[in-house]
Amino acid sequence: GDQISKLKQCCRCRRDRQPTFIQISPVKSNGLTDPAPFADQLEPVTAPYVRVSMEEACQGTPQERPVRVYADGIFDMFHSGHARALMQAKGLFPNTHLIVGVCSDDLTHNLKGFTVMNEDERYDTVSHCRYVDEIVRNAPWTLTPEFLADHRIDFVAHDDYPYSSAGSDDVYKHIKAAGMFAPTQRTEGISTSDIITRIVRDYDVYARRNLQRGYTAKELNVSFINEKKYHLQERVDKVKKRVKDVEERSKEFVQKVETKSIDLIQKWEEKSREFIANFLQMFGPEGALKHMLKEGKGRMLQAISPRQSPNSSPTREHSPSPPPSFRLPFFTKTSPPSSPYHLSGADSISEDDD
Repeated sequence: GDQISKLKQCCRCRRDRQPTFIQISPVKSNGLTDPAPFADQLEPVTAPYVRVSMEEACQGTPQERPVRVYADGIFDMFHSGHARALMQAKGLFPNTHLIVGVCSDDLTHNLKGFTVMNEDERYDTVSHCRYVDEIVRNAPWTLTPEFLADHRIDFVAHDDYPYSSAGSDDVYKHIKAAGMFAPTQRTEGISTSDIITRIVRDYDVYARRNLQRGYTAKELNVSFINEKKYHLQERVDKVKKRVKDVEERSKEFVQKVETKSIDLIQKWEEKSREFIANFLQMFGPEGALKHMLKEGKGRMLQAISPRQSPNSSPTREHSPSPPPSFRLPFFTKTSPPSSPYHLSGADSISEDDD
């Protein structure tokens, strides 16, 4: 709140002044914006080639003389395992210039096997890796001293497993003997062969996937019968999906009905308890109705019972009056009214007789 008030006050003070423009420098990222260049497109270096020792490389070389590390491979279907290997090669020394050699299609098909991506695709893929500083196209299968000298290579980076190929138990054996080998760690669980194995294992799934995306059976090298089979499977899967959706919706509906039923039962139980409590409060043994009846009965008895004369009422001087009498109108003759204080004994019924 204090900062906002100060900002408003500052705005009032600067309202009549000329606007001030502040130039903000753009934020620079550490990532590269251009792919790595190819070695055959760079200007040749005329300075004599002098290798750097392992001790000098680990201590750090001058900025103008980086340690030139070479890593080669096929890099078919470039994946995280390739990227991690190149990252390790780039981080071997404090000042590293990473050169990556990519073998051609002819050499790879003759010595290793068929590739999914062609050589141009593999060259371009590796050049866009952030750790790569230089690309060597059509790299040799076995490194010769002439090749190492031409590219001014100080060390060769690769995993430490023996790589048997081209009639050799380990193509890097002579590099290790010369003290130029820098080992890296292989990433387990990911390789080009593993990816191809997944595709071959789930071939039908990916064939149906590409047919759905518009590829023809001819492009996928799928026979007419298999094409119809895949289309039929796709329709069956759609029906299964619809049935599954209906089942899920039905389950949701049943769950909602059960939930509402439980709520209704609970509400009914609460209302029934409340009704029973109200009923007992009104008609129970000690309910309000019994008290009302008792109170009404007491009032009726009080209304019909005679009131007693107060003890402090004045007394008459003459003799007390006889008790009131009751005349039978059918058996007595009408006589003139007598004095209220003198009634005949034969024509009256005393209170004691009553």
